[in-house]
Amino acid sequence: MGLALDVLVDVLKTAGEPTRFRLLALLVAGDLTVTDLTDILGQSQPRISRHLKLLAEEALIERYQEGAWAYFRLKHDGEASALVRTLLAASSEEDPVLLRDGERLRTVKRLRAEKAQAYFSRNASEWDELRRLHVSDKAVEKALLRLIGTRPIDSLLDLGTGTGWILQLLAPLYRRAIGVDASRDMLSVARSNLDKAGVVKASVRHGDILNLPLEGQDFDFVTIHQVLHFLDQPELAIGEAARVLRPGGRLLIVDLAPHTLEHLREEHAHVRLGFSHQLMKEWLAKLCLDVEEVIDLGPGEQGSLTVTVWLARDRRLLMADSAAAEPVAAV
Repeated sequence: MGLALDVLVDVLKTAGEPTRFRLLALLVAGDLTVTDLTDILGQSQPRISRHLKLLAEEALIERYQEGAWAYFRLKHDGEASALVRTLLAASSEEDPVLLRDGERLRTVKRLRAEKAQAYFSRNASEWDELRRLHVSDKAVEKALLRLIGTRPIDSLLDLGTGTGWILQLLAPLYRRAIGVDASRDMLSVARSNLDKAGVVKASVRHGDILNLPLEGQDFDFVTIHQVLHFLDQPELAIGEAARVLRPGGRLLIVDLAPHTLEHLREEHAHVRLGFSHQLMKEWLAKLCLDVEEVIDLGPGEQGSLTVTVWLARDRRLLMADSAAAEPVAAV
């Protein structure tokens, strides 16, 4: 519809100030904190915070809290954001100020990656042990891509995002994505991985997947990958996934089939020893989700666990379509 003249002028005034334009050029490349931005621009925290406040008031950036840290990123949707992206694209790639900011940004991301790698290395042996118990990641990846298909995804939500693997795998398909995880250490790993992969249309947030800080019916695709077996009440997480799905949206669940490896409870904090087809179907049906396809991926040569993939769809769109198709009686 376009911007009204007064709104257009306000956006141009706000984005046109040199420091604020530099901030926008940095935030288009991913999520950054005030500390990150002060380190890059070499300006005081109060000054940076004031500029960020002005950008937020014009709905050019968004802010979210993660513990004691506040993260900022360029707003993905909206005509004002689209205008800013056009302005950023028009800036010279050889501008010395923007080049210097870019170099400092790469330093910030390198330090972030080193911290994430240190955490990942401390836990690598545990993850490697679990990985040996079931089918390879490559096999799971192949199955997921076949199930999901090539249809574009407008908005993706990945619950228990972990290292951000799903956000990277499905990046060619979605327009925007959010990953939610309860571990701040894992979020650091995910941010680092997204940086390395050059994925800027996804962000990760700290949150409880049993009580999501998100509006309902906001996503057309939700994924829950190898998370439910850690939960005492996994059906609540599925319920939250259903709540944020749009009518006709799809839910993809990847988890373990029923097994008898009791040592996983003590050694790896597994609460549930897998899920049967019937139990998952019942949980989904109660939430008005119909199972479209189920795949069992058997363990590898050294493994003993089967991975199951469920693809379900919110049936509300189907109900609406059916009602619309009914003939209307003549009056």
